[in-house]
Amino acid sequence: MTGGERADKPLVLEDFSDKVGQAFVISERGLPAIAFTLRKAEPLNPAFGLPGVRPPFSLFFVAEDPRILPQRIYRLANEALGEVSIVLVPVAKDAQGVTYQAVFN
Repeated sequence: MTGGERADKPLVLEDFSDKVGQAFVISERGLPAIAFTLRKAEPLNPAFGLPGVRPPFSLFFVAEDPRILPQRIYRLANEALGEVSIVLVPVAKDAQGVTYQAVFN
C-alpha cells in the first residue's frame, strides 16, 4: 500500500471533510502515539491532478507535540475512518504545535 490509501480504496476528500477537528493518532510499532488534529481539508485546483485519478485535495494536521517528525508515510488511526497511510510533510511550527500537510493528487 502506498501513501494515501486504505486497504479497500484510494482516499478522497469526502473521507476527511467531515472529520475536521477530529484526532488522528500514529499507530506504528516503534513510534510514539502522537495525536494530530485535522484542521483543514480542502480541494485543490483540478489542474494539479492527473486525468482519470481522484480530484486533488490537501489536508492540514496540527500536533501539539513539539517534536518535528520527518517527511514520510505514517500509519494513522481515526475513530471513524480507521487506519490509513498518509505522507505527512512538516510545514510550520508555532506556539500551537507543528503543522503537517498531506497533498493528494
